[in-house]
Amino acid sequence: PAKADAGSTPSFEMTWSSTTSSGYCSQEDSDSELEQYFTARTSLARRPRRDQDEPVEWETPDLSQAEIEQKIKEYNAQINSNLFMSLNKDGSYTGFIKVQLKLVRPVSVPSSKKPPSLQDARRGPGRGTSVRRRTSFYLPKDAVKHLHVLSRTRAREVIEALLRKFLVVDDPRKFALFERAERHGQVYLRKLLDDEQPLRLRLLAGPSDKALSFVLKENDSGEVNWDAFSMPELHNFLRILQREEEEHLRQILQKYSYCRQKIQEALHACPLG
Repeated sequence: PAKADAGSTPSFEMTWSSTTSSGYCSQEDSDSELEQYFTARTSLARRPRRDQDEPVEWETPDLSQAEIEQKIKEYNAQINSNLFMSLNKDGSYTGFIKVQLKLVRPVSVPSSKKPPSLQDARRGPGRGTSVRRRTSFYLPKDAVKHLHVLSRTRAREVIEALLRKFLVVDDPRKFALFERAERHGQVYLRKLLDDEQPLRLRLLAGPSDKALSFVLKENDSGEVNWDAFSMPELHNFLRILQREEEEHLRQILQKYSYCRQKIQEALHACPLG
């Protein structure tokens, strides 16, 4: 594999392994289309899911340089591909991590006549270009991407690199990187902190996907991070909330009006005296 730059800027390379097509739809200025993807109930309220993975935390030991070298040798001996890890002269190491995309909501990209192609994703967004109009589309379900990273590459940088590859202009804080493990028939899931190093976790766990895999998901932390939304999205939420409030008020007034009517009918039916 190609060696990554030993400088402060992480090196990213992507291997495309999914042929699933994405659902693409224009969403430039239409409020009705925005409402297909956002409602106050589904986007703002945190609801439990029956099939949600069980969260878990586990410790990751610190390794000496000799232990890192031994771990890399053991790791490379177990893989059947060319996705090796390589030790650098400065003591850092490079390797590949595989990230599965499990996004349920569409993402925003610069408005164009067609979705970003493979070549567009490899080039990334043009320098100095400001995004004024956006188009939303669904990324391929369960797409798998390989990133070539440094040992010091952080989880937040991995998220940003994935978004750049797809020309996604959404705030990176809307997304989170998770580690997933299968143990004794149970699935465990843990959200990585921004400063955690995915390649280090990969080395400690070994190459088995059951022992460890990475998943990119929406960052549903239970609290809404309003700063992560754009102005059109925030205005759209306000319109939805207003309509829901008006609907709830209508239902309440209707309920009490019905009760009042029944009470009045009962009073009129009662004989005088």
